[in-house]
Amino acid sequence: MRDPTIGAAMGDRREARFEALYAATYEPILGYVLRRCPSPDDAADVVAETFTIAWRRLDDIPPGDTARLWLYGVARRVLANHWRGEAQRRRRTTSLRHDLRDEIAAVAADPVEASAIAEAFRDLSDDDRELLGLVAWEGLDHAAVAAVLGCSAGAARVRLHRARKRFSRALRSARSESMAMGPHVPSANGAP
Repeated sequence: MRDPTIGAAMGDRREARFEALYAATYEPILGYVLRRCPSPDDAADVVAETFTIAWRRLDDIPPGDTARLWLYGVARRVLANHWRGEAQRRRRTTSLRHDLRDEIAAVAADPVEASAIAEAFRDLSDDDRELLGLVAWEGLDHAAVAAVLGCSAGAARVRLHRARKRFSRALRSARSESMAMGPHVPSANGAP
């Protein structure tokens, strides 16, 4: 049988080693990252990720001043991942902006329809909105939706089918209400 105090002592030594490493290297690593990252918030994220990796790989970190050099290497790779992610986000944003331009123009051409769609979507339950959003906005397929929801692909397919039916009914209802109210045309003095 293992002595629990041995494990606790090892954990204490591990924590003490990490705390000493952090105290000795935090400022140099922060400076390194800040000189390469224009956003202080992004720099804080990079430094946090660097030290998270250091904690997980504490046994791999060399002793002495070489530890700081090892952390520079980790920070360099975390920064590279950060920049790749930023570039990917910019590409996606640009792509989405182009994709949505035509859709926005179509919706703007018919504000009554846009209003009906928004009303129908607002009337759905939170679960239905989330499910439809995962498919429509995030572009997830049934398997990915299932992973997000923690259910089988078949269950995700059924939930999506039901959510679409409820949205379709809500949209028909919202369109009917919009048609019954007629177009809103302000009077000459601006009053409704």
